[in-house]
Amino acid sequence: MTEPHASGAPAQAGTGSTARPPAPAPGKLVPNARWMFGDPARFIAMGFGSGLGKPAPGTWGTLFGWLSWVVWLQPLSTAMQALVLLTALVVGVLACQRAGRQLGEPDAGVFVIDEIVAIWLVLWLVPAHWSNQLVAVLVFRFFDILKPQPIRWMDRRWKNGAGVMLDDLVAAFYTLLLIALIKRLFG
Repeated sequence: MTEPHASGAPAQAGTGSTARPPAPAPGKLVPNARWMFGDPARFIAMGFGSGLGKPAPGTWGTLFGWLSWVVWLQPLSTAMQALVLLTALVVGVLACQRAGRQLGEPDAGVFVIDEIVAIWLVLWLVPAHWSNQLVAVLVFRFFDILKPQPIRWMDRRWKNGAGVMLDDLVAAFYTLLLIALIKRLFG
């Protein structure tokens, strides 16, 4: 098993105005592609690599989720989509649990399978036109970033695979609720 490297050499004086992110604590694992490919659970938890996107890995995971929905899942029957969603939810919980244990961080920012499964759920329930999907993605990101209650409480309280997935499912619920409310009020 190959472990990630601790990155972040100290910033050198006179290197210009570009600031480097703070170095991780000594000995802390920094997930990278090599670490991700060391275990299928890591690969899944990290959204098939989309969690390595910088900045804002959650946004990259959501965009990957949207793209993969349009390309792979949208053409499937409704029943098959439901089966994929349920399977992805269970596999996501297990992958995040295992990868979080290996990393020593239960809800690392690079774990984005939760965003992927949540946006799949939203896209499953909104009309399939690209403009509806764009609105759904933007609203989902708003709730996922803002973390209104009880999302924030869940995010802080449940530090395991189920907790990683659950807060994004609630953000998906808020997204669907707001979209339904807008549709009801405006047409």
